[in-house]
Amino acid sequence: MSLVIVLCLFINGELVEHRMQQSISDCLKHKRELTRNLEMNNKEARCGEMEVELVKNADGSMAVGKIMNSK
Repeated sequence: MSLVIVLCLFINGELVEHRMQQSISDCLKHKRELTRNLEMNNKEARCGEMEVELVKNADGSMAVGKIMNSK
């Protein structure tokens, strides 16, 4: 398990997507872009430090496989 910064997108209160971010400032930047570019009715974006299980993508990069705990 690893502790990382994650940007989460919730629709109607349900987590539908999550992306690992390099830093809290990167996460907040992407959150601002998301809220500017999307119709945010019934949607919420949140940044947070979370304990996650990481998985390796086909290109060798790491991604969030499963969120274990949020801080």
